[in-house]
Amino acid sequence: MPALEDHAAWRAQRRAAVTAPTGNLALVETRWTGAERPDIAAEQAGAAASVTVTPLERTDISTGAAEYGLRVWDADSPAIRAFDRIDTYDYDPDWVIDAQFIPVDASRTVPFEHIRDNGGSRELVVPGDIVFTLNGVEHRLAAFDDGGVLLLVFGDATNGSETYGSGRFLFVRRDDDSGFGDPGAVVLDFNRAFVPPCGFSAQYNCPLPPAQNRFAEAIRAGEKNVVFTGGFDIYSA
Repeated sequence: MPALEDHAAWRAQRRAAVTAPTGNLALVETRWTGAERPDIAAEQAGAAASVTVTPLERTDISTGAAEYGLRVWDADSPAIRAFDRIDTYDYDPDWVIDAQFIPVDASRTVPFEHIRDNGGSRELVVPGDIVFTLNGVEHRLAAFDDGGVLLLVFGDATNGSETYGSGRFLFVRRDDDSGFGDPGAVVLDFNRAFVPPCGFSAQYNCPLPPAQNRFAEAIRAGEKNVVFTGGFDIYSA
């Protein structure tokens, strides 16, 4: 498939994903119940027909203990009704960059500050470094394991003026069948940089770019911001 058609298909897939019944725009509540698992069946039984309730688990940032909760998704949420589009840069082949994945010790973690943790950080496993050169400067980025796929959380000079203020996400593409333990070539297609879930709903707790993932350059590729109609604001929904 030609690059422009492939990019258009990706944009269509993104729109479908964020507007789905359990897509980013549908999340209306995140509720933590501590050490006690919530009764998901009871919550679902009392919910409206458009609502889906799912379990949630994380590690307590202070104690390291398991913490349980739930998420409430509404297929008829105010954000879905107000959603117009995701504003996106035009496709630019110059932002498809070849890089190298260099594995590191399996025990290495990198502290990622999260948007709703009041300055606290969570240690995420980073299985290797992503290394490439941009405008004569070598970059060594930390991408973490997101369910078997490398996810890069990065910031650049466009954040807050042209793109989402807290940074953007990018899945690292690997065209061979190698795993995290093997070095090799990867692709950073910044045309597929995307607004993180917290740009669609204030109920997410997204990681922020660590220092090594912040570019001085402006990366004018990929998604910019979520556009809503009628002055809708996710923080007042």
